[in-house]
Amino acid sequence: MISHKADILRALMRPAAASSDFDLNPEFARRVAPVRDAGVLVPLIERSSGVHLVLTKRAAHLAAHPGQIAFPGGKRDAQDVDITATALREAYEETGLSPELVRVLGHLPSHETVTGFKVTPTIGWISEPWQVKADPGEVEEVFEVPLRHVLHLANFHVQKRIWNGQNRAYYTLPYGPYYIWGATARILRGFAEQMRAP
Repeated sequence: MISHKADILRALMRPAAASSDFDLNPEFARRVAPVRDAGVLVPLIERSSGVHLVLTKRAAHLAAHPGQIAFPGGKRDAQDVDITATALREAYEETGLSPELVRVLGHLPSHETVTGFKVTPTIGWISEPWQVKADPGEVEEVFEVPLRHVLHLANFHVQKRIWNGQNRAYYTLPYGPYYIWGATARILRGFAEQMRAP
């Protein structure tokens, strides 16, 4: 079972391709590259039962992606020295996770979203508990998923729904009452593939 930082560090050294919301829908691919940078944190925390992934459920009143499951993160601000700083700042603002508690292990390949963002996921290792303080303006809930569930490729599924009048396919990763889908599921699928690569 993959349960140590060393396993993840080895995986991050393997080459991996960038992903996109268009991976399953190449006919919808945009004609120009995304122009907005965003950073998200992929927080991994040690528990007695193994490593868990921390995710958020977005507040239902938000105009963009209400109620969806997401990584802590957002668009890069001018004061952010790099995309890692963006991820750590946003994670602190959304969940109360202090950057001092996070050991940055590296980055996953970037992911292009249909909304024009280039999202860079930062892998953060948390070895100490923290007092979760979800920002009610953005986050309805902070929860954990066992990493072993995320890394089991059979747990991922492809589903379809109508988007802008066309049938669009996307990845899902169901876990209990949580419906993880879209960019979050696609990034996690890439992470699972990278971890499982020889």
